[in-house]
Amino acid sequence: MPKIVVLGAGAMGSALCTPLVAAGWETRLWGTWLDDHLLDACEQGLPHPRTNVPLAKGTLLYRSGQLEEALDGVDAVFLSVASQGVPKVTELALQGISQAKVLLVTSKGFCPDDQGRIELLPQAIRRIAAEHNATLPPIVGVAGPCKANEVAEGKPTATIYGSLDRSVAEDMARRISTDVYCIEPTGDEVGVEVCAPMKNVYAISLGVADGLEEATGFPHHNLKAATFAQAVREMSLLSTVLGADPVTAFGLAGVGDLEVTGLSGRNKVYGLRIGRGEPAVDALDAMVAAEQTVEGVPAAGLAKTLVEQLGDGLPAKLPLLQAVLRVISGEQPPLDIISAAVMPPKLA
Repeated sequence: MPKIVVLGAGAMGSALCTPLVAAGWETRLWGTWLDDHLLDACEQGLPHPRTNVPLAKGTLLYRSGQLEEALDGVDAVFLSVASQGVPKVTELALQGISQAKVLLVTSKGFCPDDQGRIELLPQAIRRIAAEHNATLPPIVGVAGPCKANEVAEGKPTATIYGSLDRSVAEDMARRISTDVYCIEPTGDEVGVEVCAPMKNVYAISLGVADGLEEATGFPHHNLKAATFAQAVREMSLLSTVLGADPVTAFGLAGVGDLEVTGLSGRNKVYGLRIGRGEPAVDALDAMVAAEQTVEGVPAAGLAKTLVEQLGDGLPAKLPLLQAVLRVISGEQPPLDIISAAVMPPKLA
């Protein structure tokens, strides 16, 4: 039986155990120093606190101090921690990762290097490995429209696995896919890795439209649709500048993931709270206190730095990104800010 370890026992990390067990892997779930209460619930047979779904039967649990044991003899590693934790967990697990045949990354975000240059997560992981003279296995970026609770429950899910070596993505698709967890492989690692954090950023603006409906009692569906279209355009543009296939943003990684996140994800909920009248800082503080990570907020700031570093007038070509940055900084009113970014200009 092939062995796999999932690093990170949060919502998505725990959810992945369902298809992995179903696909015939010996599945290990390692929790960070922040996950003890989550593992406590799983060990007691309770639903996972983040998904409200019991952990897949047969999953082996490991605490933060058991990292070496969790990595021992594994064929593959899933990195599934919040993006801010990727550098530290990568360093801690590097010896075990280097002995595996493949590293799969579900974490979504950007990562600054020591000079402040913004990297995609696979780039950052490769840099960290090089700094420690470690040899990495091939990396597969995992994205697509995957709500963790539905993955955990075994509901139909389409996801996309991207690697610089498409054959690696195809191999993992064959070995992990089930009848309900279905994987589309691609060689466009960059496109997958750009869309993954940017859809979180743009989902905030979709949430604003829903919040405006709550505040006024009248739907703002037209605004939300225009916002969605602009978000996809900007994901495709940024991806292309970084060397990706522009079509990737119009598939599972972009349109698909933005749709599911804009329906009910935490970034959407954060935007909704702002749209209905909560100050941005209060909305974020309340969600952090409830252990609801809003990854679109740090991703927006890092994306701003990235597009400024890329230059060539790129910031001006991403008006919705600029609008989201203004909204999360507390500028008012969000309706006018988002509308100005996504509505076609009046012709002279």
